[in-house]
Amino acid sequence: MSFSIEGKTAIVTGSANGIGLAIGRTFLAKGANVMFVDMDEKALLAELGAQAEEGNTRWFAGDLRERLTVANLISATLDSFDKIDILVNGARQVSFADPLDPDDDTVMASLNQNLMPALRLSQVVARRMIKQSEGQTEGTAGTIVNLSSIAARRTHADLTAYSIATAALDQMTRSLAVALAPHRIRVNGLAFGSVMSASLMQVLKDNRDYRQRIEDFTPMGRIAAASEVSEAAQFLASEASGFMTGQILTVDGGRTLLDPVAAPAH
Repeated sequence: MSFSIEGKTAIVTGSANGIGLAIGRTFLAKGANVMFVDMDEKALLAELGAQAEEGNTRWFAGDLRERLTVANLISATLDSFDKIDILVNGARQVSFADPLDPDDDTVMASLNQNLMPALRLSQVVARRMIKQSEGQTEGTAGTIVNLSSIAARRTHADLTAYSIATAALDQMTRSLAVALAPHRIRVNGLAFGSVMSASLMQVLKDNRDYRQRIEDFTPMGRIAAASEVSEAAQFLASEASGFMTGQILTVDGGRTLLDPVAAPAH
């Protein structure tokens, strides 16, 4: 099977920085049309620069928690590329909270940020994938990749909200995989541990001992590069994973094999 995604059209959310940006750039390098999506318009344009509206690159800024924004994103993508083959739900926000505070709404906020936009966008994109594949009976009609986290399987009290949201995202992945399999749409997740993103670099800058702690709790002894996650995303988006659906592929350097309670949460 081929790892190629050349000529495919992908929507990548959360792509103004970090892992989402790395995935978008990898897809571009592999010949895909990419709609970069993020709430932060300024950051999007700063990263894409003059490339923002050239060739197979487009961008869209908006709050995907709003249903109208989702509809506008779909319209903008179809206006630019006529089709949608790949969706990467990469928008995410790590939230810290007191799990014993009944007045803390962080769990609901985390679900609204990390789960519901991915669900609604997946539903709308899947309907488009079904429509554009009418009359076809072979091959994949579309692929959806949800960016999750090993936090879905780990226990950190101050990460309760984020852990609940990512665990729900994993279950959403499995549920949609079953629902969409008859339509030849594959849905998989990508759970990662510590990746050298902008947010982690800031944490490491402020806490010099944190990096060593992460490496100590990771059997491979290092932090992942964003490209290592983006290449795994390409695998899930391509026909190389053509008989995979409902799976949560883990990219964590073996960290969940040890999973001590005292491990860093990032």
